[in-house]
Amino acid sequence: MITRRTVMVAAALAATVLTTPVCAQDKSIVVSSTTSTQDSGLFGYILPLFKEKTGIDVKVIAQGTGQALDTGRRGDSDVVFVHAKSAEEKFLAEGEGVKRYPVMYNDFVLIGPKSDPAGIKGMKDVARALKTIKDKQADFISRGDRSGTHFAELALWNKDAGIDIEKEKGPWYKSIGQGMGAALNTAGASNGYVLSDRGTWLSFKNKGDLQILVEGDKRLFNQYGVMLVNPAKHPNVKKELGQAFIDWLISPEGQKAIANYKINGEQLFYPNASDPSA
Repeated sequence: MITRRTVMVAAALAATVLTTPVCAQDKSIVVSSTTSTQDSGLFGYILPLFKEKTGIDVKVIAQGTGQALDTGRRGDSDVVFVHAKSAEEKFLAEGEGVKRYPVMYNDFVLIGPKSDPAGIKGMKDVARALKTIKDKQADFISRGDRSGTHFAELALWNKDAGIDIEKEKGPWYKSIGQGMGAALNTAGASNGYVLSDRGTWLSFKNKGDLQILVEGDKRLFNQYGVMLVNPAKHPNVKKELGQAFIDWLISPEGQKAIANYKINGEQLFYPNASDPSA
């Protein structure tokens, strides 16, 4: 005899069978991150290692740092992984993130044509190099996209070189509102200069006549940090899975994976999760 209880039990079992695979398939997180972690090939190298370890799939939204933080503010990502410490600290102060963890660093480099019309090659003072570019009215390509690299470039102009670039820029200063690859391509096409993170530069295929002209100034230091989007503000955030990704990045295993990523034998990022002041 089929009773009401039998039907209910059967329905519950069917629901369990139907929903369990969906939950298993949804073991994934969304990370909004700077374009440099994607374009450099770092994510392509480390994310399969993370998935093999945890079974968690990471879906990356690669944007400029400002946009990546805005994606977190909307609750459209579980984790943000970016490189503009002051903007990250503001994100935390707004209550949008839980805690910032330093992960790794590399540096920025000033790229330009081999012909070097401004004559800056080999300078060790990046502020002096930028002043020279302005004085010579040589083309300079700015990303203009609120990325971490754009923030760093503006700080170099305004703070280090003492040039209010918004007021003092001329036709030589071209703000394109695009990513690093587009900025490098524009610099190559216009015989111009551009600030790039080293990781993207090393992985960039269309170098043409471009080369590194200025490097090594301590003001070119480029730190990356990672934060869980605040689940108290955005209940859809996958807190446990997102934190698992962060914990792996800053673990000895994750830090070793970052250090092991190289292009033509050259290391692109240097792990420093153990430095609380980074």
